Amino acid sequence: MKLYYWSPFVSNVATEKAVINSIKSVMKFSKKKLNPYLLDIIGEWDLSKKKIINENIEILNLLNFKLFKFLPKYGFFKSRFSYIIIFFSSIYKLHRILKKDKPDYLIIHLMTFIPLFLLFFFNYKTKFILRISGYPKLSNLRSLFWKIVGKKIFLVTTPTKLTLELLKDSKIFDSSKIKYLPDPILDIREMREKKLADDILDQRFLNKKFIISIGRLTYQKNFDFMIKAFKQILEDYPKLNLLILGEGEERNKLEKLIKKLNLENKIFLVGYKPNIYKYLKKSEGFVLTSHWEDPGFVLIEAGFSNKIVLSSDCPNGPRELLNNNVNGFLYKKDSLVDFIERFKEIQNSNIELIFKKKLSFKKKIREFTLFNHYKILSSIILNNEN
Repeated sequence: MKLYYWSPFVSNVATEKAVINSIKSVMKFSKKKLNPYLLDIIGEWDLSKKKIINENIEILNLLNFKLFKFLPKYGFFKSRFSYIIIFFSSIYKLHRILKKDKPDYLIIHLMTFIPLFLLFFFNYKTKFILRISGYPKLSNLRSLFWKIVGKKIFLVTTPTKLTLELLKDSKIFDSSKIKYLPDPILDIREMREKKLADDILDQRFLNKKFIISIGRLTYQKNFDFMIKAFKQILEDYPKLNLLILGEGEERNKLEKLIKKLNLENKIFLVGYKPNIYKYLKKSEGFVLTSHWEDPGFVLIEAGFSNKIVLSSDCPNGPRELLNNNVNGFLYKKDSLVDFIERFKEIQNSNIELIFKKKLSFKKKIREFTLFNHYKILSSIILNNEN
């Protein structure tokens, strides 16, 4: 069976890793029963070219011209402009490849409106699997579009069980079509190699005590809340520092906020780091302040790195993963008071309690290994074939 993966993007997103790892899991465990191919739409996968070559992933290029490097990457209106360009550049090419190659499945992760637009107007032998990547915003327009085209969608997969229930309650899709499929976040071999790699921690932080937060510098990640909260944290823990790893359109805004609060020597925007594990290893703990996550890749990576986690009680990943504070600490989203209380609770907790939470979290995140992803993906496909 041929599986084509569709996931065009214009900036670094966690879904990029999920797609590559999903393909790796199929190649590794299916014994060639399932043959995955990665569709490169605008040259976006050149960013991961070395990894793709090393893993022997087969790429199908839709366009000869690499548009990716010319498209604007950040900002709401700029990214929408890029989406429009990608739509008109790729839609006919995708239609032709579906008609010609007739893959058994098309798994669509990002910019799903392009293949779904085609599915609305045409009939294909290919079965479409809509992958919900991240927490879905069920606007009226999206809900209506999904409901109309949903009758022709083969399956819908969700990254968390809470999102599965959300979609079932919305009644947009036939509930029998919605399946839970955890992201393949944990490639144990690769993560161990990264932990042992020679990547050097930034010399500025070698002798500093710090907590860490990781993610794109966007509204979703809510780093301005983190910065304001850390200002108060310093009143009780003056030796502590905050490192934020990631890049994005809000960098200038966050830099101005840090300067306004006179925290230039306490909060550091470190930028994007391909290997986060040296930073996680030396940190005192991991903090996530997002408005939403589903499931929250860095949350799982922090748990794998044996770090205690403090997260906002946002939908849907953290709520599910941390299981009502069993696997870490949750605070009420956007509540400065609750954030400070939970932070102090961590500092005052005994070693046994912290160890118990870390261990419980590690057991939970086993769901997000490559093997478990493949096992569930293959069962979903094969069971629906019979």
